[in-house]
Amino acid sequence: MVVELPNILIRRARREDLPALVAMFAADALGGHGDTTDPEAFQDYVRAFAVIEASPDQTLYVAERGGEVVGTFQTMVTTSLSGRGSSAMIIEAVQTRADMRGQGVGGPMIEIAIAEAKGRGIGRVALTSNAIRKDAHRFYERLGFKPSHLGFKMALK
Repeated sequence: MVVELPNILIRRARREDLPALVAMFAADALGGHGDTTDPEAFQDYVRAFAVIEASPDQTLYVAERGGEVVGTFQTMVTTSLSGRGSSAMIIEAVQTRADMRGQGVGGPMIEIAIAEAKGRGIGRVALTSNAIRKDAHRFYERLGFKPSHLGFKMALK
């Protein structure tokens, strides 16, 4: 899927986008995911990209403006026995380059994810957001998302 909007292009990520994506994640001090531009770690990202690319239920996207990667997000479809076997789309790893926040990049990315879900007949999209990202929470609520669950995580490494 490629969607071209005024001043922004949203498309599937390609292998050659990885350096820009890694740099964007590594520059995010709030994320706390341990992302790094250390060349020794690059193969970890290459492996992850290959898994995502091979999955029919995952898609990694980039947003471009002026030929530069300025944002990214990933969609994942999961099916559960609860809800009578319903499927949901999880929107994950939403990131806009720091210098591009508030400039109309994030909205189209989320709209594309929602359109993908609707196109696949999926009735619900969900996302999580770091509890300290208050600006992101307001952004998601403006787009129609409702805070409904409390999330937990456990680091295993």
